[in-house]
Formats: sequence, structure tokens, C-alpha cells
Amino acid sequence: MRRYLVGGAVRDRLLRRPVAERDWVVTGATPEEMIALGYRPVGKDFPVFLHPQTQEEHALARTERKNGRGYRGFTIHTDPGVTLEDDLIRRDLTVNAMAEDDDGTLIDPHGGRVDLEARVLRHVSAAFAEDPVRVLRIARFHSRYASLGFRIADETMALMRQMVDSGEVDHLTAERVWKETERALMQPQPSIYFTTLRECGALKRLMPEVDALFGVPQPPKHHPEIDTGVHTMLTIDHAANIEAPLTVRVAALCHDFGKALTPEHLLPSHYGHEQSGVPLVEAFCTRLKVPNDCRELALQVCREHLLVHQARELTPGTLMQLLERLDALRRPQRFEEFLTACDCDARGRTGLENRDYPQPNYLRAARRRIALVEPASVTADGYLGAAIGVELRNRRLKVLKELRETPAA
Repeated sequence: MRRYLVGGAVRDRLLRRPVAERDWVVTGATPEEMIALGYRPVGKDFPVFLHPQTQEEHALARTERKNGRGYRGFTIHTDPGVTLEDDLIRRDLTVNAMAEDDDGTLIDPHGGRVDLEARVLRHVSAAFAEDPVRVLRIARFHSRYASLGFRIADETMALMRQMVDSGEVDHLTAERVWKETERALMQPQPSIYFTTLRECGALKRLMPEVDALFGVPQPPKHHPEIDTGVHTMLTIDHAANIEAPLTVRVAALCHDFGKALTPEHLLPSHYGHEQSGVPLVEAFCTRLKVPNDCRELALQVCREHLLVHQARELTPGTLMQLLERLDALRRPQRFEEFLTACDCDARGRTGLENRDYPQPNYLRAARRRIALVEPASVTADGYLGAAIGVELRNRRLKVLKELRETPAA
């Protein structure tokens, strides 16, 4: 029995990046021997064990044989005769197909270190094409390492296109697509994930709502980048730059879905795109099984973001209705996430990244003012029953009117 450190831990150490977790491959052992040594089995599809002290994953070296469509269409084979080299050749990228023994000696049968130094993401073997998840994974790796100068090898991109054309990616489950997309959205430059998928044709198959935004023009006065797809990518990258939570990043991705439906004769204007986009956001989140908190915020931002941009021009009544729809008083954290997503939309525009955008602060001030008008103050003045709600609303409208009449700072 021998064990080897593999995958990301080796790659990131060579890149001098923090190592988040360490995974191991074990050769020359059986599941029974692992259990006898105190390892705890956790693998469902193939033998994986947790180390009794470190809890790090140790997987038995394995080979795979394709026997069906999709990422589940494999027969897994493990036994003590499977070598480390047998295991490494089934991996996706050369930079992930390196290992270290217990002495720290690098084992690199596929030139991963050379590709790491050349900043190239290259598939290990033709077996790459057997697993459609790898199209998503390489796009995610690209988004993680693009800032370091990494690119996808031409032959690997050609293979990814073949996988799309053959229909292999159509067999990806919603859970796997979302899992990789969620992780990509939390990378420093999430736009690279989507543009990479678009380059190989997978974006149109998996996320047609996003793909449809590219090539859709917008008014240059408000959008110097013009292209709606480009604007969306700038918006999610800004969300990443400010380290926004996942909910905000999903909302930033979805906020302009409706612009893809604008009739051609109306372009580059997009009247009513916020309402027309709602069914698309619903479909996107339902199909990919996006978590409810992300879905709720994405729908709110899609519906309401234009009103935020127009905040100073809203009447007290319209502003009150907006705050009520946002449930701003009872859900302050969600309200802040909403404003953050709208701010990302405003700044996700070429040359306007550092623009003055006071609208969120105006809405924060509006929320603070109506919060100070409490029901107790109304009942203390003798109002009863339904009259309490009417008077409470009137008083809150009054403070919003005063706010609107306050000169902008």
C-alpha cells in the first residue's frame, strides 16, 4: 500500500497558491484493508475513505470504462493492481494529473508542470471527451486562473466543441450544471466561465437565456459597451470584485434576461424588459434548480432594477410601493443585497465602473425614514382598527415627500 498527494493540492503548491484541501490516491490496497486501518468509507460510486485523523479523502486508484451517455455512464474498476499512472491518465487536465509521493517527489507523466509554467489548460487524453462535466470544469478552471495568464489549448477547445456537437453535454443533470456554475460564479472573474462555454457552444445548450444576450444592442448613452452580453459579464465581474455573496451574483447574471426578447424594431431601446425577463428568470432557476434565496433575489432585481435607477424621480407613492414589494422593513439584509445587485448593474458598464451612483443611498434613507414612523405612535394618537394602517401609510408618505424635496447631496 502506498499513497500519493494528487490533483489541486499539487497544482496549487507549484503555483504558490494557498492549498485549500488535500486529496490522496492509494495504490496496492483493498477496501477491506483500508477499513482495517481505521479509514471510514464515504464513496458512493467508487471507494473513497476518510483518514482517521486528518479526515482527508483517500481514493483507491481506479480506471474507468465508458458504457453510456453522460457523466454517470462509466464502469469503475479498482483493485490492488491498478497503478498510479493508470489513475492519473483518466484525469481531466495535465495540470491536475500530477502527484507527489510521501517524500515530496513530483510524479508527472503527462507534462503537467510544463503546461503549468506555460499557463496552458490541456486535456490529458482522448478520454476527456467521455465525461461532459469536464466541459464545465475546464471553463471553471479558466475563470479561476485567467488572471494568471492561463488559456485553453486549441486542441482542447476543439475537443470541447466536438463534445457539444455530439450531444454529450445534453446529458448533464441540472444538479451538476448548477454545482459547477455556482462555484464559477464565486471565482474572481466569473465572466470567463460563461464566455468559455459560449466559445465551445455549450452555453447555448445549457443556459440559452444567457447566451441570447450576446449581440443584443443597448443605447450607447447608458451602455458604452453596447452589447447586452458584454454588459452582463461586466456586471457579474463587478459583483466578484466587491466580493458580493452568491445571491447577488446570480441576480447580476439574470437581471437583463428580458432584453433578449425585445422586438428588433425597438432596438436599441428595451421598453418593459424588466417584466418580460421574469418568466426567463423563472425558467432558468427552475431548470437548473437554483436555490430559493438566489431565485427570489434574481426575480426582485429583474422586476425592479429600473425603478432603482430612477429613484430620485419616483413619487412618494411609487417609492412606498417599491419598498413594500421589497419587504424592505422586515428583510433588511435582502434589501441590502438587492441594492448591491442594482449597484453592480450600474457599474457593469465600460468606463462607468467608478461612476457616482447615489440611488442606493437614497433608498436606504427612504427605508430609515419610514422605519421611524412606527404603529405605536399612531395608536398613541387615538387611531383604532383599520384607521391605524391608513394613518401609518399617510405619515410614511409624508416623510418620503420630505425626503424627495431634500436637495441631492
